[in-house]
Amino acid sequence: MDRWTGRVALVTGASVGIGAIIAKELVRFGMKVVGCARNVDKIQALAAECQTAGYSGVLIPYKCDLTSVEDIQSMFAAIKAKHKGVDVCINNAGVAHPEHLLSGKTSGWKNMLDVNVLALSICSREAYQSMKERKIDDGHIMNLNSGIYQYFFVNVGPSNIFFCFSIGGHNVINNSDVHFYTVTKYAVSALTEGLRQELREAKTHIRATSISPGMVETEFIYRLYSDNPEKAKAAYSRFKTLEAIDVANAVVYVLSAPPHVEIGELLFRPVEMQI
Repeated sequence: MDRWTGRVALVTGASVGIGAIIAKELVRFGMKVVGCARNVDKIQALAAECQTAGYSGVLIPYKCDLTSVEDIQSMFAAIKAKHKGVDVCINNAGVAHPEHLLSGKTSGWKNMLDVNVLALSICSREAYQSMKERKIDDGHIMNLNSGIYQYFFVNVGPSNIFFCFSIGGHNVINNSDVHFYTVTKYAVSALTEGLRQELREAKTHIRATSISPGMVETEFIYRLYSDNPEKAKAAYSRFKTLEAIDVANAVVYVLSAPPHVEIGELLFRPVEMQI
């Protein structure tokens, strides 16, 4: 990670969960990290925590609504003005709503597309243009893909619940609540490979990676099932899930690869995960 010391990383969705821990780890390794979210209070608190810990890097909170193209472009303009540009772009932000394909609300579908697909694509484009403008040939664009779960309630007793797990960006699981979300994560898989191909056509050594963790215990599922927290809680009780630091370690591993090595896809899961 020594070659990334002092360089600039953008981490979207950096206020909580995986994004917050990724941002913290990159600061610990000496990077300037722009952490963006709609609410930056938690990022400001995390920045203070990093400073108190004596980390060699710095966390810079930035308020950005990723559903707004203007907000994203303003953010990249601000990064250019204050920090020259982006060397690493980590598209971590994602949302899920339990909107079925046969009955879901269009507004929920649109929000998932805006954040999970369009914002990711816009940030990737703007990051590449920032690197190209400054003749940065060793940058990295990383997309957080999905680990989501499939569950079945078995009616043979009041507490008999069977869980089956899968990787949402690679399999269509039998759970109507996440079918449209899965669509967006399949798009992330395709976008990352398409990005890799276009980067090679552009004769650059900028790398693209899709990170696909299995089930990670964060606030994500609690947000998905905000009206039924017991369902979210049960999802985490079956076995030892991944933690956000495990994903952050994967990001550091990918960034630590020699410049001639591209890890296009990194898929990992809890040991006890059966699928």
